[in-house]
Amino acid sequence: MRRPTIFIALFGLLAGAAVRYFGDDAIEATVANYLRSALHGMGLALTGWAVHVYFTSGRSAWASRRPLLVDIAVRSASMAVVVALVAIGLQALLYGQRIEAHWLTDSFPRIVAVTFGLSLLIGIGFELTRLVGSRVLFNVALGRYRRPVREQRVLMFLDLAGSTSLAESMGELRVQDLLTRFFSDIDGAIVAHGGEVHAYVGDEVIVTWPLESGVSEIRCIDCFFAIADCVAAKAESYRREFGMVPGFRAGLHAGPVVISECGNSHRQLAYFGDTVNVTARLQEHCKAVGRNLLLSADLLQHVRPGAGLIVEALGEVQLRGRAAPLEVFAVGRGE
Repeated sequence: MRRPTIFIALFGLLAGAAVRYFGDDAIEATVANYLRSALHGMGLALTGWAVHVYFTSGRSAWASRRPLLVDIAVRSASMAVVVALVAIGLQALLYGQRIEAHWLTDSFPRIVAVTFGLSLLIGIGFELTRLVGSRVLFNVALGRYRRPVREQRVLMFLDLAGSTSLAESMGELRVQDLLTRFFSDIDGAIVAHGGEVHAYVGDEVIVTWPLESGVSEIRCIDCFFAIADCVAAKAESYRREFGMVPGFRAGLHAGPVVISECGNSHRQLAYFGDTVNVTARLQEHCKAVGRNLLLSADLLQHVRPGAGLIVEALGEVQLRGRAAPLEVFAVGRGE
């Protein structure tokens, strides 16, 4: 949060100075006026950022439950009003003068209109980023995956335990509410550990990390236990709402993955290769051996488990649909 805030502040400073440079007469190009304009721009930029942060946090659940178009419209209108009010305050504070009628009828409406338009674009861009992921959107825009590309990746397949029996006891709609809540709750832990959600498939989430980023930056094992801590912290809330606390299992594996854009009317990135299949089978194998987290020897060549974790060798396993055996390890926390 600190880094984007600093970036927004610097952007506002430069934008305010640019408006002064391009919009005013040369006679007004004094150091004091440039400083006032820069501070004005920074104040408006940070105000808009604060409104955006509010509407993208848990505090704005009342708005996020509305249809997407209504949500974006409410966000944009709120940002326009708040930024406009701050603009009035900064105008009086920085220039030490009363707000005159001509400013309210000339500059103020333009500030509201421009802010509303920009906030609409920001809201649409933000929702598009949430829909496909920032890294994916960036790479798709550059055309990186127009043709199949082979990359070294870490994959984690994580699914809700006992979802079939839950659907029978709770009903499918209720289980979907649980899954929606669960996936939303664990997203912060995934992002905090450098993971990128590739897809949600039924009761399963597929998370990926670039393997080239180095051992110190790949925190996939820690991510699993951060998810466990997140769910444990919200256990009472789950019990009140659903009468149970969700359990989950995961498989982790590393290796080459072929990534490509697929489809025409609906385009998406697809992952292909043995690494994908092995990770899925590892996750399935968790139930057979009664473990919550299994990982491959291939992954352990690149990633070191953190302090306090116990790695147990389970030997070579013949996974379904794979001819060659795979050396598998279970990971858990020490007592």
